[in-house]
Amino acid sequence: MMNNELVSVIIPSYNSTKFIQQAIESVINQTYSNWEMIVVDDCSKDNSVKIIQEYQEKDNRIKLIQFGNNQGPARARNRAIKEARGRYIAFLDSDDIWLLNKLEKQLNFLQDNELSFTYSSYKLIDEDNNDLGEFLVPRYITYKSMLKSNSVGCLTVIYDTKKIGKIYMPDILKRQDYGLWLKILKNIGSAKGIIEPLAIYRIRKISVSSNKFRTAIDQWKVYREIEKLSLVESVYYFINYIYYGIKKYR
Repeated sequence: MMNNELVSVIIPSYNSTKFIQQAIESVINQTYSNWEMIVVDDCSKDNSVKIIQEYQEKDNRIKLIQFGNNQGPARARNRAIKEARGRYIAFLDSDDIWLLNKLEKQLNFLQDNELSFTYSSYKLIDEDNNDLGEFLVPRYITYKSMLKSNSVGCLTVIYDTKKIGKIYMPDILKRQDYGLWLKILKNIGSAKGIIEPLAIYRIRKISVSSNKFRTAIDQWKVYREIEKLSLVESVYYFINYIYYGIKKYR
């Protein structure tokens, strides 16, 4: 049976006026209510801050941190992790959505299986909320399997700071969440996921991850610059990354 530990929900925000309301409300409506939400606004130029402040005034579980200059999603998330008071760290991007029982189901799964890191499958939608199917995750991952293919969506992850401490994302512009999963898995060895979709990922035309060629370059940088793999190891895992990428989008 799940205990009532505090969950720190980490949300980076940048020019997120169109979707931030849905993201925040998906947390407010959770069946599990012992959470704090830390939103770090990365110097937005739109009305994002005003919307967040309106929710903050109505719910004291919501905290807003504002950057004076744009610093990128890694620093935004890391600042929130630093400020987090919860035993559990959970991630949600400002344009994504959690299903109502996401926290409750995932915390039960994490605690029942004595895990320190877990993730789930998720649904896919476009900018107009049209259904684009589902992404089903493997039930079991290891550090080496994740080098071949990133099968973990940031919006689904929860990790336990009591077991593994606060772990931060590498300070890179892209693939910083992937870098964090590798860092955690290198430490704990393996993790289990929930096959049932518990969140909704929004595919956007302008998203950082939408440029497949750019993403491939960033993947290579993770191997060489973050994980410090040898050239031979990097080529091996990069070939696997391309293979699984092609397989996924067939």
